[in-house]
Amino acid sequence: MFRLLCFVCLLATFGAGAAAIKPGQKVDLVVVNKSDAQMQVFYRGELIKSYRIAMGDNPKGHKLKEGDQRTPQGRYILDFKKADSAYYRSIHISYPNEEDLLRASALGISPGGAIMIHGQDPKSPLSAEEAQKYNWTNGCIAVTNKEMDELWQLIDPGTPIEIWP
Repeated sequence: MFRLLCFVCLLATFGAGAAAIKPGQKVDLVVVNKSDAQMQVFYRGELIKSYRIAMGDNPKGHKLKEGDQRTPQGRYILDFKKADSAYYRSIHISYPNEEDLLRASALGISPGGAIMIHGQDPKSPLSAEEAQKYNWTNGCIAVTNKEMDELWQLIDPGTPIEIWP
């Protein structure tokens, strides 16, 4: 009986803090915490769901230039969706913003671009869950294809995204 009670409490803990996703649900904010490899989606300040993410091979620090394998940090907009992405589906992040462009110009480098939230690499020999344990993108944010389907429904173009260290 004690084990059953502990199991029920454990299940309740995992579900605590996140609202159930309702049919037709949309989110109004996406927050990425790079150090925890987590992406959270919110509606009116309420946490809707958290996702384990994979990022670029060099995730620490802000993206400075094309090819640095970093995921940008800061405030951006999820500005369009791409159904025929090379990585299942993708939602574009409006990197580089004006600040990123000014920084790159001052350094005389290209800031890069084409940063997305996307699904899995179709050529990967790893399962979706196994792939999420590694940082394998070129600076994008990756989730499983199943999660990408969910995010595709939750996120409309124009939704803000905040990416933190």
